[in-house]
Amino acid sequence: MSGNVDLNVRPDADEILRKIADYSLNAKIDSEEALSTARYCLMDTLGCGLLALTFSDCTDLLGPYVDGTEVPGGVRVPGTKFILDPIKGAWDIGAIIRWLDFNDTWLAAEWGHPSDNLGGILAAADFISQKNLNLGKSPLTINDVLLSMIKAHEIQGILALENSFNRVGLDHVVLVKIASTAVISSLFGLSRDQTIDALSQAFVDGQSLRTYRHAPNAGPRKSWAAGDATSRALQLVLLTMKGQIGYPSAITAPVWGFQDVLFKEKELILDQEFGSYVMENVLFKISYPAEFHAQTAVEAAVLIHEQVKNRLEDIDKIVITTHESAIRIISKEGKLNNPADRDHCLQYMTAIGLLKGALVAEDYEDNVASDNRIDALREKMIIEEDKRYTKEYLEAEKRSIANAIQVFFKDGSSTEKIEVEYPLGHRRRRDEGIPVLIDKFKNNLNTIFSSSRSEDILKLCLDENKLRSTSIIEFMDLFIPD
Repeated sequence: MSGNVDLNVRPDADEILRKIADYSLNAKIDSEEALSTARYCLMDTLGCGLLALTFSDCTDLLGPYVDGTEVPGGVRVPGTKFILDPIKGAWDIGAIIRWLDFNDTWLAAEWGHPSDNLGGILAAADFISQKNLNLGKSPLTINDVLLSMIKAHEIQGILALENSFNRVGLDHVVLVKIASTAVISSLFGLSRDQTIDALSQAFVDGQSLRTYRHAPNAGPRKSWAAGDATSRALQLVLLTMKGQIGYPSAITAPVWGFQDVLFKEKELILDQEFGSYVMENVLFKISYPAEFHAQTAVEAAVLIHEQVKNRLEDIDKIVITTHESAIRIISKEGKLNNPADRDHCLQYMTAIGLLKGALVAEDYEDNVASDNRIDALREKMIIEEDKRYTKEYLEAEKRSIANAIQVFFKDGSSTEKIEVEYPLGHRRRRDEGIPVLIDKFKNNLNTIFSSSRSEDILKLCLDENKLRSTSIIEFMDLFIPD
């Protein structure tokens, strides 16, 4: 046999493709904690999307690509009157969810926002349910959505535990695309082989670079990248349903596979079985619309605010003690060019907390950023790493996201060193955090809907049994403005 030809024998599907497909299609979720957390996650995620609708930079991107396009049985976008084809519907829902960097977070070797998958899940569920009604079948229910969310969180989060996509320059939304593809396949009732085919397409796709998240190129694409990923997942599932074949060694093929081309020839690791671990341990962004590595820094800054607000001119230096991931991702000096740049700057967010004793989404806008005191404070900041913080950030039983702040004055005095190891949205602070999350959801509802509509939605969401049995059609109807 000549050595100048390829052996054209189609291999068995890669193990990771098989494991993801089997989990998404067959896993039984019996964790009441996961289901309860998923309900709060649904509320919080949709609330973040509604709040984003108050920003024109976001709403300018929504709706059909061609004005006046009508889609019978199309997907509804919560908080709007758009009725779109399912792929653009997923894009829009995913974009509003992620726009303000205020939805849940998962931190490991890779980080990301598992609720980003809800864009594709809701769009697929609404689309399927309307087709079912036309065929005389039952629509899907919110319980189907919650189970899909748990599985999407799990797939994204477990793949993130040991695989650092950011270290090879890839954006974490690759995991949104993979997780969304898996659970959307399940919602459409694809077979195991079809699900593997669709997943292989997600790996073959080529992936987004992190360019738009980092200095000097940080920009608003980071706010719609997840919508793009989850909508692409839905598109790949629909293509698979039309008969497109898969690529069984998409991950491991020598030279041409994901690992060799995009992962620096390293092996993707899956060293924990899929269950419901990620949803149970997910981090909610409850207090501040800030990149999660800075949540505890802002919390500490707010606690110090009263001690420094009248002594800004007397400050000599501000020492921020943090962990390695925060330094690598969001520590930056120099001019900040836009809101997307500012909400990924540890120093900027800390400065706002010190100045105002709060941080809201509007604080990233130009009119606030023009306050010269912000940059004056940034110039006095010293960033130090605490090796313990870095270590405990990665420990499975802790997964802390610690920051500490101490302000030193020119007269030699200083504030206490304020340390916050676990943010309000951490599992260790659930009892404290959930009431605040509910208030956050209530406030976000009121930005778009009448008080009576907001009350109806909140009442339904707080009734766990009733919510689970509610059809997607009824649920989405509630989120269409009058």
